[in-house]
Amino acid sequence: MKTAIITGASAGMGREFARHALRIFPEIECFWLIARREGKLRELASELNGRKTVCMALDLCDEQSFTVLEEKLRDEKPEIVLLVNNAGCGYLGNVGELPTAQQTRMTKLNVTALTAVTSLCVPYMARGGHIVNVSSIASFCPNPRMTVYSSTKAYVSSFSRGIREELREKGITATAVCPGPMDTEFIALGGIKGHSRMFDLLPYCDPSSVAEGTLLSAKAGRAFYTPKAFYKLYRFIAKITPQALMVKFAWT
Repeated sequence: MKTAIITGASAGMGREFARHALRIFPEIECFWLIARREGKLRELASELNGRKTVCMALDLCDEQSFTVLEEKLRDEKPEIVLLVNNAGCGYLGNVGELPTAQQTRMTKLNVTALTAVTSLCVPYMARGGHIVNVSSIASFCPNPRMTVYSSTKAYVSSFSRGIREELREKGITATAVCPGPMDTEFIALGGIKGHSRMFDLLPYCDPSSVAEGTLLSAKAGRAFYTPKAFYKLYRFIAKITPQALMVKFAWT
């Protein structure tokens, strides 16, 4: 059965990825929705036009969740046509001042979980399949006060570029999306809203538009998708400016 697997599917971008995938990838017959809140997953499942859904209430910071997913994949043997690694978190604060548990949660969810889920799913991916990894504009340059977060997202972008090359002969693409801030739960839960002058000044992205643009880019086989001309310019400037100078202007 042609299957899409979406992590972080309970809210924000995850929900939008599922909704837009219905139209952009009409061949999808089944959605595996992964997040901690089962109730939210079931709400989303009811909106997916009668498609078969599997709601997996997993905390991807708990390595036991990978065992659960591995066993499910082995039992069901789905034909994965779309994998969206959307689960992620980010917290505002300096290293050494931010609670250690929040710092390590970012590395567990943004790096370890994304790597593990991808590694488990790739053997079940069909030729012509697509991997989408949610990175960030923070991946372009280290961001003081969000140093751990920006470092994890630099990993996501690098990982995406690398597996794209590894999977080329198998006919599987990987696309990293690098959006700016969005008015989702992420901002509030990360202690960012109202506490970062930079975030208050930056133009916000619309989650629905970003999800749609990302999936269209993935279908077209693009390696990266950066919404908004402002952030495309920022990416270019970050590429040509020495990092030691760039980081001076990247305070959040």
